[in-house]
Amino acid sequence: MSEQPTIDIEAILELLPHRYPFLLVDRVLGYELEAPPRIRALKNVTMNEPFFQGHFPGHPVMPGVLILEAMAQAAGCLAHLGRQAEGAADQLYYLVKIDKARFSRVVTPGDQLIFEVEQKRLVRGMGLYVASASVDGKKVASAELLCAARPNPAA
Repeated sequence: MSEQPTIDIEAILELLPHRYPFLLVDRVLGYELEAPPRIRALKNVTMNEPFFQGHFPGHPVMPGVLILEAMAQAAGCLAHLGRQAEGAADQLYYLVKIDKARFSRVVTPGDQLIFEVEQKRLVRGMGLYVASASVDGKKVASAELLCAARPNPAA
């Protein structure tokens, strides 16, 4: 894969509508827009995350649904990068379906989540993505994500 350069948080803020405390992608490590389009991104998990106050006190574990959301945000970055390359209009990408979600390890403060997302198909604004998350080279989660493009009402 001949990846593009990394993308820092300032550029991610231009790609995604999410903001603190719900922005869950810290950096894009690389991406490829040629078939199959794919992206590699990361999230640094720190004890300062607001969800650790209640999940679980004394044993902080990142909620699985937020790992899924982070994978979907990485897919959103890939979708926006592809749309930018096409010179397309501003759109939002909504997560509409999750299939085959699997969790194999817990994610705790100090972990660095690495997301790998590949676009399987894109038809009429609906993108199917296969995503995985790992920590230290060990898979912690995986899922198939379906996202739908819609006009951005804020644009």
